[in-house]
Amino acid sequence: MHWIDPDSLPEVAGIFERFVLNPHGEVDGFVMKDKQAAVLVHTPPHMEDQLTRYLSVGDKVRVRGVRPRGAELLAAVAVTTATGRQIIDEGPDHDRKHPKVKHQPMAADGTVQMSLFGPKGELRGALLSDGTVLRVGPKEAEHFAALLAPGAKLAARGDGLQTRYGRVIHALEIGPDPERLKPLKKPKPKDKKSKHDRDEDARAA
Repeated sequence: MHWIDPDSLPEVAGIFERFVLNPHGEVDGFVMKDKQAAVLVHTPPHMEDQLTRYLSVGDKVRVRGVRPRGAELLAAVAVTTATGRQIIDEGPDHDRKHPKVKHQPMAADGTVQMSLFGPKGELRGALLSDGTVLRVGPKEAEHFAALLAPGAKLAARGDGLQTRYGRVIHALEIGPDPERLKPLKKPKPKDKKSKHDRDEDARAA
């Protein structure tokens, strides 16, 4: 059970637009429209089954959650559907495992609709205007924050999945366009010594 009482939190209402996926293809949030603004809501993957069962595009939805500092995000503790069903974060199911999925090479190119964040407000990727979810590690995301900001032109290449709830790509390279992609992680420096030199060093030691 979540340590925060959802009734103690303010409620935000909106219209459900789409689910957001993690690199395993699991639902770990959604986007809703609050008046004219889009709101990113984070939900843990163990809430996926109930959320996908009871939420549909265009439904009214209400969320009680917390807002991390420095991020346009609402981390949900409870979600109430249009029919009044309340879906509460009861804590992780420790026996739950990530689904076995087969990733394949994928690429994307478009405009960032919104930045994506983890539950503590850490930058974790971007949602493109065509609905593609791009996921990036938090350390790498810090270095490429400008490319992950709303309105930025962004191209990416990596390992992806197509699910019934959308497309997600775990980005390995990103850039402002397909011709200027850069790897997110720097290659590890190779040991310049030859095997013979290493053997000599070992004997000397």
